[in-house]
Amino acid sequence: MRIFLLLLLQVSLVAAPAAAHSSEPLPVVVSTWPFVEAVRAAWRVVTAGFSAVDAVVEGCTTCEELRCDGTVGPGGSPDENGETTLDALVMNGSTMEVGAVAAMRFVKDGIKAAKLVMEHTEHTLIVGEMASIFAISMGLLGPSNLSSPESLEKWIRWKRNSCQPNFRKNVIPTNSCGPYSLSDAASTSAENSLASPAEGNLGKDWPEDMMFVASKANSIPVSNHYHDTISMAVIDKAGRIAVGTSTNGATFKIPGRVGDGPIAGSSAYADDEVGACGATGDESMRQGMEPKIAAADAISRIARKYPDFVGAIFALNKNGVHAGACHGWTFQYSVRTPTMEDVEVFTVVVAAGAARRSEFFPIVVSTWPFVEAVRTAWSVADAGFSAVDAAVDGCSTCEKLRCVGPGGSPDEDGETTLDALVMNGFLGIKKRKLLG
Repeated sequence: MRIFLLLLLQVSLVAAPAAAHSSEPLPVVVSTWPFVEAVRAAWRVVTAGFSAVDAVVEGCTTCEELRCDGTVGPGGSPDENGETTLDALVMNGSTMEVGAVAAMRFVKDGIKAAKLVMEHTEHTLIVGEMASIFAISMGLLGPSNLSSPESLEKWIRWKRNSCQPNFRKNVIPTNSCGPYSLSDAASTSAENSLASPAEGNLGKDWPEDMMFVASKANSIPVSNHYHDTISMAVIDKAGRIAVGTSTNGATFKIPGRVGDGPIAGSSAYADDEVGACGATGDESMRQGMEPKIAAADAISRIARKYPDFVGAIFALNKNGVHAGACHGWTFQYSVRTPTMEDVEVFTVVVAAGAARRSEFFPIVVSTWPFVEAVRTAWSVADAGFSAVDAAVDGCSTCEKLRCVGPGGSPDEDGETTLDALVMNGFLGIKKRKLLG
């Protein structure tokens, strides 16, 4: 069972069902769950005069070392292949800097790796085996096997229970372990499914004894397990605020999954002007703001912290009203509705562009003048297919045309990789019950 908690530190509190306590002298340390030793460790650091960032890192490190609840640190919750990986985040509420790692393998110090990302890169998140390589290159110990006898036993029992429950959907087989294929394409060949770490996908430079051998147990139960995180907030003596999180992520997650733990604003957020929290709440349009005002509000909040920042946003509500806002440059976004003969490109040169209302559906909106991508999405949506289908086809067109996609921007090693997301706003958040 996973309980979603909110940590909130601010000057005034709104009463909640639980008792609210009056403000306390500084410093302050708050953590999810009764992770007493972690709070003690953070307290020792912050009362000694160190920063809020130092304190949250020390507190979360203690939880990793103690394997809090069996869901944090090395030896904790295994993934679908039986391997334990780490997600962690640290955020500095004074500078608004963020560092995080996700699905990190072979390195025991999740929160310390996140701090290295924050302090020594211009990025906020590094994932997977590349996060491991980065952490080791910056001085953390590794590679190390993060599994424990307890985590492997948990995985073996789960396998013996036909890998139930799991996080797969719309695949076959439904009631047993993989390999999996699409449910509407049972003939999909096995080579189309991802190989497990046991099949030799580790980096060639990793020692052989670090290769995770999943094949030694063919089948495994399900026991009560958790999908929890330590989320810690600290206000130091100077009033500086920081947050940190560390977790193994969801037990029996699909390998490579990035959860909410390492995402700023999803798992935790800190701002010296307001406080710190373990999650974000409903935002402007949910509160009734029109897109024009909501977009301008979102941009202005960032601009208050970063007067020189360059960025933009567009917003679209359920009634088809759309608007854009930008800061530091001129922004364009593309729209197609039934009242338009073709794609229209809107230019925003001030904090918020003019809001426009569409009387008919469907509607397609895209950043930048990616006209062909919008045309593709429009043809799909206008033919009666779903918004998801249209969004996927539109973005696929952009990938093929190399607006983005293969052949695009290389990384530090010269390799082009891809990031992508799709969200179904009709279904909203699907809640699932996983053993609890």
